[in-house]
Amino acid sequence: MKTNFKPWLYFLIVPFLVMAFGCNNTKDNKKNTTDSTTKVSTPVFVVQKENLQGNLKLPGELIAYQEVNIYAKVNSFVKDVLVDVGSQVHQGQLLATTEAPEINAQLSAAESKLKSLEATYIASDAAYKRLLNTSKTPGTISPNDLDLALAKQKSDFAQWQAAKAAYKEILDTKKYLTIQAPFTGMITLRNVNPGAYVGPSGKGQDVPMFVLQQRDRLRLVVLIPEQYSRYLTPDSKIHFKVKAYPDVDFTASINRMAGALDSKLRSQRIEMDVYNTDKRLLPGMIAEVNIPLFTKEPHLVVPKSAILYSTTGTFVLAVHENKVNWVPIQRGNEDSTRVEIFGNILPGDTLVQTVNEEIRDGSTLQHLIINSKNKQ
Repeated sequence: MKTNFKPWLYFLIVPFLVMAFGCNNTKDNKKNTTDSTTKVSTPVFVVQKENLQGNLKLPGELIAYQEVNIYAKVNSFVKDVLVDVGSQVHQGQLLATTEAPEINAQLSAAESKLKSLEATYIASDAAYKRLLNTSKTPGTISPNDLDLALAKQKSDFAQWQAAKAAYKEILDTKKYLTIQAPFTGMITLRNVNPGAYVGPSGKGQDVPMFVLQQRDRLRLVVLIPEQYSRYLTPDSKIHFKVKAYPDVDFTASINRMAGALDSKLRSQRIEMDVYNTDKRLLPGMIAEVNIPLFTKEPHLVVPKSAILYSTTGTFVLAVHENKVNWVPIQRGNEDSTRVEIFGNILPGDTLVQTVNEEIRDGSTLQHLIINSKNKQ
């Protein structure tokens, strides 16, 4: 059977089918695109001023309330050592004795000279007094002889006084041969034994004979960064812990504030007195200190999620007429969830509550949700 196929119909039907299929595919793509688009909502809030009480955790160091390196005053040899490491000593207690034979020789020579000059003064004083009594008879003693006798008496007296001072100096130096405790405390280091050569620091000895520390009262030293100096209050109660007693919460009060910043660290030194009657705490321990920070006047407060930390600085994202503006700020006092900010922000400004770098500076936000909890 012969089929009447007309080729020209093929060129008319095929393009029509292609156009019909393409139109349907385009409609489906538009429908899918429309369905996949979601409206992103951005929570914002109105910033206001508040009083914020926060806490600052910093490391601190416990040091002895008093500590001294004990050296020998004069070059000498150790004769006896009466204490050791761990010895509890009292003020004025004898720690060691030393000997220097040359000092005894110097003392003997000074004593002999003192007695000789004393005798010379006694003789010249007696001679002057005899001449003075004789001069009361007119014409017996010339005024010049009387003046010479008075001058010699004064000169001998001055030399006698100088000899007394020299003798006392050597006698005081001899007293330094006995080493005594300057205050009550504990010997924490001993570097000498009998027979050792000792002397002043940098001359006869490079290390101290003893190190004495007061342990019943310690100083807790903390360096406060510059930005938190404004929040410190004298006599504030602080809490701290040490690794040796992680289950014990120690307390102290701020007793001393330096009132100036360290030139290297730009921080202020504060000290707390810690009474350590049970001797549990040791000088040199590192403490984790929790310092309360009190805001004296209200400042702008935002949640921590509203602060953007970028490589170019610290910002908050202010919104005005749906436009985003990255505003540089500085942080102040903070608690667990909120932080004070300082910058070109005013009370009543609208800020993005949860920020990220995808919200670019100058971008437009169409769907804003104002958080009523941050409005007054």
